[in-house]
Amino acid sequence: MEDRYYATGRRKESIAKVWITPGEGQITVNNKNLDTYFGRPTAEMIVRQPLVLTETLGSFDIRATVLGGGLSGQAGALRLAVSKALLGSDPELRLPLKKAGFLTRDPREVERKKYGRRGARRRFQFSKR
Repeated sequence: MEDRYYATGRRKESIAKVWITPGEGQITVNNKNLDTYFGRPTAEMIVRQPLVLTETLGSFDIRATVLGGGLSGQAGALRLAVSKALLGSDPELRLPLKKAGFLTRDPREVERKKYGRRGARRRFQFSKR
């Protein structure tokens, strides 16, 4: 059996499951090519960041399943999962990935809406008369 590494990543409401195998650098997200799935150059750049940093851009095939949230959260979750999977393939990559902050889960979540208000913090318009 060939080497295959699995990892999960989360950001906001998104969950990414990633399998990486040695290959020629194809990235597939939900059975679609990376650029057709995201369609945004910034999201594609975010996903590729750990590969560019560790200089493994053309050496792994990545197959990912992403669910929940929006495109930005999905890209962040995918970046974390790819970083964790790369760590599984080569523990020497831990230091550069950690320094770049790619192994830290972004804890920011949307604040819940409060009762008696229009949103989490927004008040209704004040009327003096």
